Amino acid sequence: GGGGSGSGGSCGRSLCEASEQERRLRALFQKLDVNRDGALCIHDLAVGLGRLGLHRTELDLLKIVKAGDKDLDGQLDFEEFVHYLQDHEKKLRLVFKSLDKKNDGRIDAQEIVQSLRDLGVKISEQQAEKILKSMDKNGTMTIDWNEWRDYHLLHPVENIPEIILYWKHSTIFDVGENLTVPDEFTVEERQTGMWWRHLVAGGGAGAVSRTCTAPLDRLKVLMQVHASRSNNMCIIGGFTQMIREGGPRSLWRGNGINVLKIAPESAIKFMAYEQIKRFIGTDQEMLRIHERLLAGSLAGAIAQSSIYPMEVLKTRMALRKTGQYSGMLDCAKNILAKEGMAAFYKGYIPNMLGIIPYAGIDLAVYETLKNTWLQRYAVNSADPGVFVLLACGTISSTCGQLASYPLALVRTRMQAQASVEGAPEVTMRGLFKHILKTEGAFGLYRGLAPNFMKVIPAVSISYVVYENLKMTLGVDSR
Repeated sequence: GGGGSGSGGSCGRSLCEASEQERRLRALFQKLDVNRDGALCIHDLAVGLGRLGLHRTELDLLKIVKAGDKDLDGQLDFEEFVHYLQDHEKKLRLVFKSLDKKNDGRIDAQEIVQSLRDLGVKISEQQAEKILKSMDKNGTMTIDWNEWRDYHLLHPVENIPEIILYWKHSTIFDVGENLTVPDEFTVEERQTGMWWRHLVAGGGAGAVSRTCTAPLDRLKVLMQVHASRSNNMCIIGGFTQMIREGGPRSLWRGNGINVLKIAPESAIKFMAYEQIKRFIGTDQEMLRIHERLLAGSLAGAIAQSSIYPMEVLKTRMALRKTGQYSGMLDCAKNILAKEGMAAFYKGYIPNMLGIIPYAGIDLAVYETLKNTWLQRYAVNSADPGVFVLLACGTISSTCGQLASYPLALVRTRMQAQASVEGAPEVTMRGLFKHILKTEGAFGLYRGLAPNFMKVIPAVSISYVVYENLKMTLGVDSR
């Protein structure tokens, strides 16, 4: 009997809370329904929220209506409004819990500073206090759940974790090299299974992007291997030579294997990254920058080691003459028969050494640009917009490639060794010395022009395809 009355009491409490919530939302709906027609349009929200002292941009209001409008009539009736807010409150609760490090039901300035630092965003305690003051109603300089909920209730951005949602980098941008540090995913993205959809969208975007820029990639490989002082290849001359030798289709040689290796490499890298994060044993949900670099570089090394024979095959397929191999398998059989298993790991050391400067500089530049934008321009949203995101991705990828390019060139030459009949066996050190002696420092940057020419189209194509695939896969872009 006691158990029954206890459960009855808890039922009564939850019913009371539900009706209290409905009363609160009904009162809010009536305040916002300016023209008293029983539905909220963008104009109603703008005027109603303005009267409550909450000023939102038109884009924010459009996002709210779009997210809640189930019957697609361009406005929210009371049922849609309640459904939107209940769903939104769940997300806000997740964010509140992730910020409340002390688990005392309140957020203070130190917790805001700590949470942002965990994401690589540095702010002072004064700035954190400014954020607090904007939400703190009772002047305690801490925010409880009610203050947090009321402040964010009709705001489409869940502030701090939204930085992670909006500033995806390595998942979106594919410039042909998969050496970047993997992206972080929010608690919500992990719990709802959105993370794998992001990865699938990223893989599809990479495949389209690499295929579109494959002619420039093949030209880069040819220039890295064959260009020298005596054989000075230019971009137009290189394309003419390729077309004359194998027709227009030859421009895509090596692209098949380059696309095929995206899936295993991305999957292995992501799984390795998650495992390494556990080994690092940080108690924070999000890693600090140096921890991300360490975990990302190690995950990159594991993924590259696993699929490295495909890298060698890609180089050999790109350099092949017409009729030399009937396909990928024939090329692999030939290498195995003539050179043995060791040939599939030629250039492995410079490739591994190239991960640190590429991943490190790419991450450092991207984080610096991101923080600069967030501090100067982020007012109501962490969303940087398409052009800022594309610019940051392009600049950071370019800097990363520039830093590791000499190692990438030496790796490609070592991978290509036996494609030149009777070529002597060379070491990484010997090859560096030989290039510097015969061609000078410039020789280490052969093929850089077509490589940089493909960065902007590659980044742009991968972004557009990624966004479209995300919509197809039902990823909530917010």
